[in-house]
Amino acid sequence: MITVTDRAAGKVKEIAEAETLTEQGLRLRVVGGGCAGFTYDLYFEDQTTDMDETFESNGVKLFVDPLSFQYLEDTEIDYVEGVHGSGFKFNNPQVTGSCGCGSSVKF
Repeated sequence: MITVTDRAAGKVKEIAEAETLTEQGLRLRVVGGGCAGFTYDLYFEDQTTDMDETFESNGVKLFVDPLSFQYLEDTEIDYVEGVHGSGFKFNNPQVTGSCGCGSSVKF
């Protein structure tokens, strides 16, 4: 199961309303790249495939392809704001390391 915190769900809903995407869900992916090997990707999407895992957490629809799901299972997505910027943070128990800048991970 993948979960979205209250704070992250609020931000997703805020963005969806501002961009007129309220009928769409959030596509979550793990893609190759970055200095540690993988990066997270998320974007609004309205179509799923028969292979997708679908969830709903705090009112946010989530779509995950099977390859990405194996890396994202039990992940919590939060939204953080700080001195160095703001954005969605993936709290993933499967991560074994990350790069110095924190933009990519390894499993």
